[in-house]
Amino acid sequence: MKDNSSRSANNRNHRGRDGKRPARASDVTTRYTDETEESGNDRLEGRNPVIEAIRSGREINKIWLLQPSEGKKLEPGLAAILSEANKRKIVVNRCSRTVLDNMSQTHNHQGVIAAVASHEYVEVEDILKKAEEEGHAPLIVVLDELKDAYNLGSVLRISDAAGVDGIIIPKHRSVGLDAAVAKASAGAIEYVPVARVTNIAQTLRELKDDHGFWICGAAMEGSVSYEKADYSGSLAIVIGSEGDGMRSTVTKECDFLVSIPMVGKVNSLNAAVAAGIVIYEAVKQRNEKAKGQ
Repeated sequence: MKDNSSRSANNRNHRGRDGKRPARASDVTTRYTDETEESGNDRLEGRNPVIEAIRSGREINKIWLLQPSEGKKLEPGLAAILSEANKRKIVVNRCSRTVLDNMSQTHNHQGVIAAVASHEYVEVEDILKKAEEEGHAPLIVVLDELKDAYNLGSVLRISDAAGVDGIIIPKHRSVGLDAAVAKASAGAIEYVPVARVTNIAQTLRELKDDHGFWICGAAMEGSVSYEKADYSGSLAIVIGSEGDGMRSTVTKECDFLVSIPMVGKVNSLNAAVAAGIVIYEAVKQRNEKAKGQ
């Protein structure tokens, strides 16, 4: 059962709804060295982030791969990365664990680090165009000043699994797409478009006024339980920062606020967990409606 009361109550002045090409397969250039020179580009660490970056066609300048002990074979996961690198003529440096440990920013490199071009952000319009080309109403997740890399990585992973069209984050006072986020996303960072904007509240207003979006905010004070809300149409789900939640200027732009019932001793959820609960409820409802039509 859907509850639209919150939409109308919070939306008195709201408008109506209208509704690098990979290289050819070749032997990789493999250097057995402990060099750690770096060109200043970003790094990816861990097996899933690196292999997904290779498979997605992201530009990779160099890979540092753990050299096994004498008489030992390369571990299967690392061997798979080497095989993919072979196909794309990516330079691979075989090095010791000490070298990788010294290079690592996440302290969990799993035997591989890749030097990549800085991750490219997209424009909000690119996310909307993607949904239009795929023939469905867009579903976007907006993160208001999330500061924890694990949370952003987890939301990327959830969004990829759920089929979210894209994520919007602010340019300031927010974690960006760095190595720690890539590691936490387990490779999902390569498949979920992320846009960075100067002003979240203004962006939400533009989504409503120019593109017919409904804005759903997740908040403890929400008047509608998350499973009873209406998630149909062009929708943006807003998740607040760890501890502080959504800023008041962002909350004001929401058409309705949903809450997640809490019965335990702890009165709040991790931002990524809360995002996952609301996102999957929204996707479930939207899929059910699509099947009904």
